[in-house]
Amino acid sequence: MWASLRNIGRNAESGGYRRYAWTGADADCRLWFRMQAEARGLDCEVDRNGNQWAWLGDPLAGDAVVTGSHLDSVPDGGAFDGPLGVVSSFAALDELRRRGVEFTRPLAITNFGDEEGARFGLACVGSRLAAGQLTVEAAHRLRDGDGVTLPRAMEAAGYDPDAIGPDPERLARIGAFVELHVEQGRALDLSGDPVGIASAIWPHGRWRFDFRGEANHAGTTRLVDRRDPMLTYAETVLAARREAELTGALATFGKIAVEPNGVNAIPSLVRGWLDSRAADQDTLDTVVSGIERAAREHAERAGIDLDVVRESFSPVVEFQHALRDELGTLLKESAGLRDTGRAVPVLGTGAGHDAGILSASVPTAMLFVRNPTGISHSPAEHATEDDCVAGVIALADVLEGLACR
Repeated sequence: MWASLRNIGRNAESGGYRRYAWTGADADCRLWFRMQAEARGLDCEVDRNGNQWAWLGDPLAGDAVVTGSHLDSVPDGGAFDGPLGVVSSFAALDELRRRGVEFTRPLAITNFGDEEGARFGLACVGSRLAAGQLTVEAAHRLRDGDGVTLPRAMEAAGYDPDAIGPDPERLARIGAFVELHVEQGRALDLSGDPVGIASAIWPHGRWRFDFRGEANHAGTTRLVDRRDPMLTYAETVLAARREAELTGALATFGKIAVEPNGVNAIPSLVRGWLDSRAADQDTLDTVVSGIERAAREHAERAGIDLDVVRESFSPVVEFQHALRDELGTLLKESAGLRDTGRAVPVLGTGAGHDAGILSASVPTAMLFVRNPTGISHSPAEHATEDDCVAGVIALADVLEGLACR
């Protein structure tokens, strides 16, 4: 499976992946998912929001156990973020069939669409729509960098954009959702454990900072006469680092757009996107307000106009404690650790996931697989084969406990 997925959407120069929503690479990933489902005799369907589902058992029976993740990527992303969860779900089903278990609840494997938000700037579009956390009107307003709207992109890919919207009936039929994901940090590497359980997802959001100055000639305009928004943007980037260090939060300006974007032109507009995350809401509010305050102070001194727009936000997600504890018990039993006193590690994460979006509607939990470098959203993202296998076995043990007893 891994070999058959490896080259889809891979950029030859960077070695990273460019699997953006509703593109050719996305279509190839969707075809791969359907072929894996059909090879296992699963019933494959696509919901109104473009999410794929592969069913073992009756989808209408209710109380289903669902697992899976996503196949799209950030620009030049790694091979594991998302796909590891989907590949591991199919492999876990193979393992359960090898064990000869009898399923007492329907099981589904899913591929959620546009989780990374690389094309339209909003993460988890497929799951947000299904959960009613993104309105149809707001979704229709989403545009990519070339001005293509989400409806146009869906239509070009053969999907009906007028059908999108909340899907409460489908979510009501799910009794539990468990998402396996490569860890996007080094907690498991430091603890020496191949697999861990998620406790919570930090609150996080994305803010757009628009710095407006005056375009002019770079070779003839005196420094004292310039209204250069790039300088104010640069000061804001440094302020973000300072505020994050002071609060123990995370703050990153990782995307920028410049107009007119000429080497010999002073910019008229610098647009930067802030990603910020923290362990709790108060800390997140503190760091973002501190960054905005610094930006406005620098802008006022330089004669720069500034607009700040919050484009997305996800509050803290505490995964359901009962399901989380049940996963811990199942993994402890399967690993033969019941009498050793050693607990399966439970850790929080600053990364958003479809499981976090669904948690408001469905009991959800997450498993993490060790990432020895802690690097993610990069071609250097990695997990060893042994740890990937450990993740498959852990997921199979969990699914057996939830769907077969």
